[in-house]
Amino acid sequence: MPRKYVAVCGASDATASQLASAREVGRLLAEAGVVVINGGLGGVSGAASDGAAEAGGTVVGILPDTDRAGSNPNLTISLPTGMGQARNVLIVTAAESVIAIGDGWGTLSEIAVARRLGRPVVALDSWSVKGLESVDTPAEAVRRAVE
Repeated sequence: MPRKYVAVCGASDATASQLASAREVGRLLAEAGVVVINGGLGGVSGAASDGAAEAGGTVVGILPDTDRAGSNPNLTISLPTGMGQARNVLIVTAAESVIAIGDGWGTLSEIAVARRLGRPVVALDSWSVKGLESVDTPAEAVRRAVE
């Protein structure tokens, strides 16, 4: 059976509870055999990378710059794009579903692009947007993202 790819998107300046949720989401996705895709830096992306790596998972970071400087050390694969914030389109396009944690503007752009592409998006302590499914726990976010 082919592996599932799930993007974990969120703010670089996330709260402590959002970071804890992202770490747990990453761990649960890895335990489910899912490839985790994210922005490859800190904040929610970094926490999800850490959680997935600690559980032995595969983590793909799609980086904004032209090099790997500053990327999360727990990435399995790091892909520099030189695209800045436009790389958000690549993150959600590469995924089959998206978990959004937190309410940064970049997160909102990822939610919008993912929905335009028809990707399911699950919000965990994130934006309240009409048509966006919100959940209360990392376990519920992962369950919905992988179903």
